[in-house]
Amino acid sequence: MGALGAALVTMVCDLTLGKDKFAAVQESVGDIRSHAEMLRAELTRLVTTDAEAYAEVASAMKLPRDTEEQRSERSRALQAALRGAAAVPLRVAEAAREVARLTLPAAEQGNPNAVSDAGVAVLLADAAAQSAALNVKINLGWIEDGQFKEDAWTHVQAVLVEVARLREQVMALTYSKL
Repeated sequence: MGALGAALVTMVCDLTLGKDKFAAVQESVGDIRSHAEMLRAELTRLVTTDAEAYAEVASAMKLPRDTEEQRSERSRALQAALRGAAAVPLRVAEAAREVARLTLPAAEQGNPNAVSDAGVAVLLADAAAQSAALNVKINLGWIEDGQFKEDAWTHVQAVLVEVARLREQVMALTYSKL
């Protein structure tokens, strides 16, 4: 979802760049496009990273637990894997927030014929952030480190608040330009 949102920001930029009508914003829109493409690539890579993190959790869960030593090793491996499994969607949420941040200047400066794409992009960024938050939360439920859990969830909530604010702002702007 986040990568699709970033791709839509790129599309808004592509429909703006090189047009005389938008000469005053070419540099800014070019910068937005570059950042959107970087985020699109990162979010695409994070799909694989997330699958790898889940595989680590699954692998740790399969470790033997017949002896106290095995149970201790399994617990240590599982806790480490769960931290990794929470870290990936946390990064997805952060990257989705960065996509949402790009949608506002894209909607403001971009070709008005593509403003609906900026609106859809912010909705996709919001969906990506919300989805990532759910994945963080489910992994945190298994983590024993209370401070890690609190810090991670506080961070996710701050991301969601900002993305929601941007969603409202960009959607209002989008509708006003249609």
